Amino acid sequence: MQYAFNEVTNTNQFYGNTTPIELVKEFGSPLYVYNEAILRERCKELKSLINYDKFTVNYSVKANGNLHLLKVARDEGLNADAMSPGEIFVELEAGFTPDQILYISNNVSAEEMQYAIDRNITVSVDSLSQLELYGKTNPGGKVCIRFNPGVGAGHHEKVVTGGKKTKFGVDPALIPNVKAVLEEYDLKLIGINQHIGSLFMDSYKYIEGIKSVLAIAENFADLEFVDFGGGFGIPYRKQYGERRLDLNELGTRLEEVIKDWMKRYGKDITVKVEPGRYISAECGVLLGTAHAVKHNYGMKYVGTDLGFNVLKRPVMYDSHHDVEIYREEGAASGKEEVVNIVGNICESGDIIANQRKLPEILEGDIIGVLDAGAYGYCMSSNYNNRLRPAEVLIDLEGNPRLIRKRDTLEDLLRGF
Repeated sequence: MQYAFNEVTNTNQFYGNTTPIELVKEFGSPLYVYNEAILRERCKELKSLINYDKFTVNYSVKANGNLHLLKVARDEGLNADAMSPGEIFVELEAGFTPDQILYISNNVSAEEMQYAIDRNITVSVDSLSQLELYGKTNPGGKVCIRFNPGVGAGHHEKVVTGGKKTKFGVDPALIPNVKAVLEEYDLKLIGINQHIGSLFMDSYKYIEGIKSVLAIAENFADLEFVDFGGGFGIPYRKQYGERRLDLNELGTRLEEVIKDWMKRYGKDITVKVEPGRYISAECGVLLGTAHAVKHNYGMKYVGTDLGFNVLKRPVMYDSHHDVEIYREEGAASGKEEVVNIVGNICESGDIIANQRKLPEILEGDIIGVLDAGAYGYCMSSNYNNRLRPAEVLIDLEGNPRLIRKRDTLEDLLRGF
């Protein structure tokens, strides 16, 4: 029996007119590869989530801030949110206009707020003290506030951003205090937002969070928008039959809640969502090379150049990524075995796939880590003075295009 393990990328023709082997030969290893067609498809899916004229989708740039991918998202009609002046800078460079950007700040300085204010970008604050700082910085200005409705969800406790045990948002019990600060500095509250967490696969908690934030919105009579946040999940275990988030069900429930609430509020206002990883995760695969194979105390280790300086999610969140194997001659493996796929960083937690049953992996094989388009390169580092990889885009014609160069050793000396 022969074992092949590249059904996912074969099915969606991820690599277009090229192959993982050819890509690594041309652009080096490790290597981030993105598929433009998949990215555009995800943008379109979210744009058509509900039938409501004042509905906007914000691309979460923190998930993947590559300039070329931002331009694709903008071209597909998405807006953007930002978490820092750096993200604002890149978004403007990608062609987003100030009115398309929402700066969702968290514990920032007056200088950071001023950076957004000077560029006519709406600022969201998430505490009373930050609201006061904004008032002092921009008295008479327009502002957005992030509330914590007490509902949280996510794949790991570190990414649950709503609920009673998280640093984010204003407690709704403080609404009278919020109104007092708004009045003191003559601020106009134009929007409120929330974010319950990252990677929900069931719409129930998301809808509950939306109902909660809409109840909060009823305390403010002249809002221009409500941002429901996001955390839309993707199936990281495709090879194990994990089902996709049901967007039809989510859209139907969301549309019903929105239209019912607008009637009570007395006017139609803009509704925003932040799909997060849903837009970019599945358009990315991280390629690496198996350089060493060994056995230690009965366990087989496949040593690769995929250290957690390249992909941090597994060591940080115990995250699962499906893995594919590509071989020069294309021959499938003759057996399966349980292995640990590990990286080249001097840390025992440097594991990409732990106790994973896979076809036999040989030295020289190319490893493909699937669904690496979100929180991949953007969280990479030069830890151990390793070099960050290049990024390549498979365009709509199926051809590879370099969209970020690989680090050089000289880059390690910048700033000294």
